[in-house]
Amino acid sequence: MLKIIGNIICASWFGLSAILVVTNDAIANEREQRSVSQNRAVDLSHSLKAVAPLDNITPVFQLRNISVNDWQWQALKSLSQRYKVTLDFDGDRNLTRYEFAEQLNNILNQLNRLITIDISREELTILQRLQTEFAPELANLQKQRVEKLEQQVSQLEQQQFTTTTTLTGQALIAISSATGEEKADGSGEEVDENIILSDRVRLTLNTSFTGEDRLRVRLQANNFRGFAEATGTAMGRLGFEGDSENEFELTRVEYRFPVGDKATVYAGIVGSGLDDFSDTANALLDSSSQGAISRFGRRNPIYRQGSGTGVGLEYDLSEDISLQIGYVADEANEPESGIGGGAYGAIAQLYFEYSDRFELSLNYIRSYNNIDTGTGSQLANDPFDKLSDRISANSYGLSTSWRVSDNLNLSGWIGLTDATASDLPSNPNAEIFNYAIAFSFPDLGKEGSLAGIVIGQPPKVTSNDLGADFQDRDTSLHLEMFYRFPISDNISATPGLLVITNPDHDNNNNTLYVGTIRTVFEF
Repeated sequence: MLKIIGNIICASWFGLSAILVVTNDAIANEREQRSVSQNRAVDLSHSLKAVAPLDNITPVFQLRNISVNDWQWQALKSLSQRYKVTLDFDGDRNLTRYEFAEQLNNILNQLNRLITIDISREELTILQRLQTEFAPELANLQKQRVEKLEQQVSQLEQQQFTTTTTLTGQALIAISSATGEEKADGSGEEVDENIILSDRVRLTLNTSFTGEDRLRVRLQANNFRGFAEATGTAMGRLGFEGDSENEFELTRVEYRFPVGDKATVYAGIVGSGLDDFSDTANALLDSSSQGAISRFGRRNPIYRQGSGTGVGLEYDLSEDISLQIGYVADEANEPESGIGGGAYGAIAQLYFEYSDRFELSLNYIRSYNNIDTGTGSQLANDPFDKLSDRISANSYGLSTSWRVSDNLNLSGWIGLTDATASDLPSNPNAEIFNYAIAFSFPDLGKEGSLAGIVIGQPPKVTSNDLGADFQDRDTSLHLEMFYRFPISDNISATPGLLVITNPDHDNNNNTLYVGTIRTVFEF
């Protein structure tokens, strides 16, 4: 008995059923080749093809039920025992041809799964003969399995909750810590330097009714209170802060749809911000889960002067230039304030995108009681030190991004805010200024990775009509470094370090350090 040692290359039973007639000389040559190297890989289907057909095969129409005494059953039983295939039959009755084909198909599938087998020429002959005799039943068996699969797919399509909605999820887990000496709030207390473990989970439903529109609904749960209280300043805040005590909340409901060929309308009921209908020209760093680690490093802080319920419009003036306008109200659902009676923010912006490598935005923002961006000094977030309840502001910004090469991107911004306290005598003004420049390195070391360096000045009160006591006397520098690397297609980790010199624009405060390892799971 000549043994063939081979590798089974996932042949289907169709490949097994093919019969190739070869001459006796070809069989002799094959034997000689196997004697040279017993470890040569030979596909099982090729082995079956190499067996000469038998001349005296019983015609299919002459066969009916298969008795346990027939050679077919005895051969099948012998093969099942040799290759450890459990037969769904205990031999207590005759088998129909279809039942016998099912058992034969199980054995063929088992042989296909084996990486290496030792199979005799006699066994190959038996398999070839059985396949030939039961070819119609085997073909019908495969057809029924395909039909059953199609039926299951159709059933799943009918049972899914909608054909227009996709569900995506994201889980962010971060290990973070802040370190320094005294807090920057003048309390004399030490910085809370404990290492903390926090999380944020988002479930987002995206629905399209026409293929061009989008309805987005997002649920979020998180438990990161942030470092503002622990450090005494908002300058050390990370970009993914937020605390719902890990209870899911509805944090976004928005709808975008086109109007004609040039306009897109945005309507947001929950969780809208001015950046939702205006490009910040800082796409690589803007994401809280994939971009910069700090709140300040994500975008120009003047974009944060407004959140809540909003409506916006983007209109393409040309192929490269678009006009973006929008309005958000903090308490649009409150009867005493409504859409226009409470805090609000409005933006008008020209956005230039000359190619996929250069973009520029020029913006004007008008806000009311929304001066607090949560990024600068205490005075920058309230330049009149709680003396005014009616602060209106005009803000002017420029943001740009330039893709120098495939692995280097330069971006940055400047922002100027002119705030007025309309309920104080003489309507005093205060000016607030910030800037930043960022270096980004996409695909550094690994495809899909991103390294980033951000250098800038958080919002600072540079002048105030109320006097020198109401303006920042020194200058803080924001220094940020991070490296995001993909662990897999759905997991990424981002270690990062944030350094703040002269926290709260006061050189009496010691340098503040904030570190984090942000890990994101997407599904």
